[in-house]
Amino acid sequence: MHISQLSLGNLGANGIVGAGIPIATGAGLSIKIRGTDQVAVAFFGDGATSEGTFNESLNMAAVWRLPVLYICENNMYGMFTPSSTVLSVQEISKKAVAYGIPGITVDGMDATAVYEAVNEAIKRARKGLGPTLIECKTYRYYGHSGIEVFEAVTRPYRTKEEIEEWKARDPIKSLRMKLIKEAILKEEAIHEIEERVRAEIEDALKFAQESPFPMAEDALKDLFVEW
Repeated sequence: MHISQLSLGNLGANGIVGAGIPIATGAGLSIKIRGTDQVAVAFFGDGATSEGTFNESLNMAAVWRLPVLYICENNMYGMFTPSSTVLSVQEISKKAVAYGIPGITVDGMDATAVYEAVNEAIKRARKGLGPTLIECKTYRYYGHSGIEVFEAVTRPYRTKEEIEEWKARDPIKSLRMKLIKEAILKEEAIHEIEERVRAEIEDALKFAQESPFPMAEDALKDLFVEW
């Protein structure tokens, strides 16, 4: 989760709910100052839209027309709390109205729909027209944290039937079927891709398991910068 790769444009995650939103906003300001065609993207859950940083960031980005995409992965639960019980506006995309920017709700289980919405928002941002809020209606099959391995924790706030219903709409399986149906890829080609990815994951796992533990003296490495 808390990884970054600056050379690829990944600024990293943040352990505080909603804290990645102002970071992306700052990146958007940097892009505008430097005059590049980059676009900053912030991913966050439905719970983060109740944080002050969400509202402050969208307002700033709208006023300064910053090239930022705010993508809310609305999986209907903020840890254990149903979003329907804590949000006065059930369609999060409608919050964009307050800032005069586009707000779009898409089926987050449909990879094509998400791609098309994001593509249009990126074009808009690169034209200097400012940010877009995209709400992806989606779902998480497993618990928010490790504590939910215990059934007694999982069951009270959602049912097995609900989980299975959403699993039937799995975006990877749906896209796989679509690619085959529309003759974009053959079954053999998809199988080859799956095997290649599986091998890549196994190599990464093997590397991690065979790597030595960090040295104790490296505990503070890269935590502080000398000016």
